[in-house]
Amino acid sequence: MSNLTIRNIRKVYPNGVEVLKGIDIEIKDGQFLILVGGSGSGKSTLLNMIAGLEDVTSGEILIGDKVVNDLPPKDRDIAMVFQSYALYPSMTVRENIAFGLGVKKVPKQEQEEIVARVAETLQITHLLDRRPAQLSGGQRQRVAMGRAISRKPSLFLFDEPLSNLDAKLRVEMRAEIKLLHQRLKSTIVYVTHDQIEAMTMGDLIAVMKDGVVQQLGTPQDIYDNPANLFVAGFIGSPSMNFINCKLAIEGDDVYMPIENAGKAMRLKLPFAADKLRAFAGRELTLGVRPEQITDVGSAHGDNGQELSCLIDLVEPTGPDTLLTTKLNGGAVTCRAHPREAVQPGQTMALSFNLSKAALFDPATGERII
Repeated sequence: MSNLTIRNIRKVYPNGVEVLKGIDIEIKDGQFLILVGGSGSGKSTLLNMIAGLEDVTSGEILIGDKVVNDLPPKDRDIAMVFQSYALYPSMTVRENIAFGLGVKKVPKQEQEEIVARVAETLQITHLLDRRPAQLSGGQRQRVAMGRAISRKPSLFLFDEPLSNLDAKLRVEMRAEIKLLHQRLKSTIVYVTHDQIEAMTMGDLIAVMKDGVVQQLGTPQDIYDNPANLFVAGFIGSPSMNFINCKLAIEGDDVYMPIENAGKAMRLKLPFAADKLRAFAGRELTLGVRPEQITDVGSAHGDNGQELSCLIDLVEPTGPDTLLTTKLNGGAVTCRAHPREAVQPGQTMALSFNLSKAALFDPATGERII
């Protein structure tokens, strides 16, 4: 396997549209990198450039210690798994998996041994003599993965491989791919628009928007410490709550005025006043995860601040219930124990734990503290 280095990569099309605006990413041998972002963020373009399917306008891509900008895909020692599976319909599963080995002129006996080993790893041994039309979507995706694994490439590239699967099968295949990575210790770059896939599968996540990496880090670090409003809102389900406010400072204490159903309240924020005096009286955005606002019983004495709020919407999910209230005119989602949830239109005491809250400048989107 190999490390991957992306240095100041830019992509500008002949019509002048700049799709990638200076991407810098480095992953070590055996790491699992997720490229996540919405449509048009540039994640698939970057993957295609790593694969050699798109030309590089400027910058360098290194696989191992070799600059591969000018190498054709076949010489980059990569394997790619697509959303569309790209299987040969006239070939059996066995023949599809062995196809790349035949191109590389691997001896027949060795091909058979590799196919058997790969099929056992992916639990598709019983499917080897079937053709793609006889397989389910999940089985076809396993075959596509098997064809990639059989070649033992330096780098695996996955381009939204689970997008065509139903919800239950996506969950199963997420686990399959993660287990496969743990067994093979392979270097993987995986493109998705699904932030749950990103959070559950990757060692590192690169959150992309408009051709720029907004933040690169571990899933937990990005979840706990988002760099800006876009990352905070994109990562997490339900996403982070954003509460608009005018900051108030009294001595060494920082407060945020709160309005709910015509009632004026305030929250004390756990930030140092000295760091925020320049922002006093300014419009700012407080970011709070839904699980940091809960019923008083579930707060378990976490020193949360209690506010009595009118509940507008109740959404049971099984293990917990999502409650929606309005703070300063904006909808705020809270997580509560099902037994504690009230009905829409009723008032409920909510505990706010702001120890992991963040403040953002709404004008720039950047995190202040």
